[in-house]
Amino acid sequence: MSHRTEELPPASGVARFVRELRYHEVSRQLLAVVLILLFALTSVPSQPIVFIGLALAFVGMLIRLHASGFVMKNKELAQNGPYALMRHPLYTGNILLITGFALANGAIWPLVLALFFFWFYYPTAIEYEDRKLHNIFGDEWRVWSARTPALIPNMRNVGGLFSGQWSFAKSTMQNGEIVIVVFVLISMGIVIWHLSLR
Repeated sequence: MSHRTEELPPASGVARFVRELRYHEVSRQLLAVVLILLFALTSVPSQPIVFIGLALAFVGMLIRLHASGFVMKNKELAQNGPYALMRHPLYTGNILLITGFALANGAIWPLVLALFFFWFYYPTAIEYEDRKLHNIFGDEWRVWSARTPALIPNMRNVGGLFSGQWSFAKSTMQNGEIVIVVFVLISMGIVIWHLSLR
C-alpha cells in the first residue's frame, strides 16, 4: 500500500491493485508524456482542427508554466496567480495539453484514450492532493478550497490572478517546468511537420 492510500479504507485483490494504480503518481505522469508523444507521432492532422488542438495545448502549457512559478510543494499553500482561480491548475494544464494533442491528431481514438486517462487518474489525484493539503494546512486550506474550484477557473476570483509574484526560479529550477515546455514545443513541431506533409 502506498502512502497515498494508507488513510483510505482497506481493499484487497483486484480492487486494491486498481486503486493503487489509480493513485500512482509516476504512472500518471509518465503516461501523460507517452500519450502526448504518441498523439503527435501518429497524427494525421487536417485544418482547422489541428490549429484548435495546438492552441488548446499551448494554453495548457502556459497555464502549467504560470502555475509552476507560484507553487512550493508541501511548504506553502499557493493561493495567488492561477491558484486564485482553481486549486489544481497544473492538472487543468495537463488536461488541456492532452486534449489539445488528441484533437490535433486528427483521429477519434486519441480522444477516447484521453477521456479514459482523465477518468482513471484525475479524480484520485485531486482527492489525494486535497486530502494532503488539508492535512498540512488545515483551516487555511479549508477557507481557500471553499471559494476555489478544483479544475474549472472561478472567474469571481480573477483579481487574485494578478496577485503574488511569479518566480522563474521556482518554475524552472525547483519544479523543472522548462523540460515540459521544451517537450511540448517539440511535440507541436512534429504535428506541424505531419501537417506540412499532407
